[in-house]
Amino acid sequence: MQQVTLNNCDKTMPAIGMGTVLSSRPGADPSETMKSAILEAIKVGYRHFDTAFIYQSEKPLGEAIVEAIHLGFIKSRDELFITTKLWCTFAQRDQIIGACKLSLR
Repeated sequence: MQQVTLNNCDKTMPAIGMGTVLSSRPGADPSETMKSAILEAIKVGYRHFDTAFIYQSEKPLGEAIVEAIHLGFIKSRDELFITTKLWCTFAQRDQIIGACKLSLR
């Protein structure tokens, strides 16, 4: 898969990634649906995932990563490139660190 070298370091990022957003479909658990989709994406080779607190997909993404490691699709979280966003409702100086920790959790 094609990689892009980041300007501020020697790290690379997969050029193609999967965007995630939780959406509901009648009769389906949206969190489980998202987790399954991410797990399948990891299985077929995706290594870049985009998420955000407001998308409600950070938790299913984390759960999918744990399961992907357990199933042997990847050896560690270090094989993945995850992007998320600090949402504007958390942009006050006293909220930033807590919001970042919440996303990392």
